[in-house]
Amino acid sequence: MRAIDGSAVRRKYARLGPWLDERTRRLWAASEAEQLGYGGISTVAAVTGLSRTTILAGQHELQHAPPTEVPSRQRQPGGGRKPLPAKDATLLGALERLVEPATRGDPMRPLRWTCKSTRRLARELAREGHRISARSVAALLGKLEYSLQANRKIREGRSHPDRDAQFQHINRQIRAFQDRRQPVISVDTKKKELVGHYKNAGREYRPAGQPEPVQVHDFPDPAVGKAIPYGVYDLAANQGWVSVGVDHDTAEFAAESVRRWWQMMGQPRYPQAQELLILADGGGSNSSRSRLWKVCLQQLADGLRLKLTVCHFPPATSKWNRIEHRMFCHITQNWRGRPLVSHAVVVQLIGATTTDKGLRIQAELDPKPYPVARQVSREQLDAVRIQRDPFHGEWNYSIQPSPGST
Repeated sequence: MRAIDGSAVRRKYARLGPWLDERTRRLWAASEAEQLGYGGISTVAAVTGLSRTTILAGQHELQHAPPTEVPSRQRQPGGGRKPLPAKDATLLGALERLVEPATRGDPMRPLRWTCKSTRRLARELAREGHRISARSVAALLGKLEYSLQANRKIREGRSHPDRDAQFQHINRQIRAFQDRRQPVISVDTKKKELVGHYKNAGREYRPAGQPEPVQVHDFPDPAVGKAIPYGVYDLAANQGWVSVGVDHDTAEFAAESVRRWWQMMGQPRYPQAQELLILADGGGSNSSRSRLWKVCLQQLADGLRLKLTVCHFPPATSKWNRIEHRMFCHITQNWRGRPLVSHAVVVQLIGATTTDKGLRIQAELDPKPYPVARQVSREQLDAVRIQRDPFHGEWNYSIQPSPGST
């Protein structure tokens, strides 16, 4: 039996190989093997590195496929491994639960990122019974709209040693309330906005050479004042409420905004609710240290006849509050490049904010005055029926309605 010289095949493959796709490579290899005759498959396989199975598949195609037929795909339908979520239906949900407590959103884009590494996430998923590699975790995070981010100035202060533990506590509370079909809201104040013909960051399409004329200086007009949007975001419904204040951002204004949300949106959606979970940052009008905030919450609990549970985000983590990257960023996008010439325009633009994922927002002007520096007496504070959680009671507490309140 004579040995087949594969040098000619090797030279051809070295020249043509970079130009061949998967299908044409196996058809060319099958054709060369047929020309070489007996032992041709072994020779071509050794020279090209293709498997004998691939070359045999190419010969089968040459023999049975019509010469005029040009397939639209290189592999048969269903070829390759199935995606991991198709084989493990609970995988995406498990990954989302792992990253959600430590998720932060981009204020200007609907992207999110997490401080947990893909290797750590893969290990945690493996402990839950999911077989997945760190590389596959990175791919699934991309499908969940997470993005690998460069450094950004986001640090607001020192990181508390119990920061991650508080995130986990908040996440457990959210899941517990939603399992009981009780409402969960995220609250915060958007930054104060100048009302008038002032420059608003961003760009929008206009006729060429005709930009919107605005004031040169951003000195506020005392006759018009500012707009103070206080938002309430319903996590389960993906709906929001914004009260646009005109006076001051106080605890009374915050509690009144929650009350208006409940009357207009919350009570119709949760008619059987007995509790309400409020997620808030640790400063501002809803500060965890504010006495007035707790007194106003007691009045709110009495008026709504609901047990109010409050979870504050730890210091320097206010941007992790859900309302920041699920509602406020879309409001900013919606009115970019448009001067907020009046309070009516502010309300209209906020109410017109929507997303492809179904976000809907209602907005209303709140013209009531909210004086600052209101004093809270010891008797008022003692009347608050507060129950502090064993874990960081200064951040996590509940307020019961007073007996006999209406």
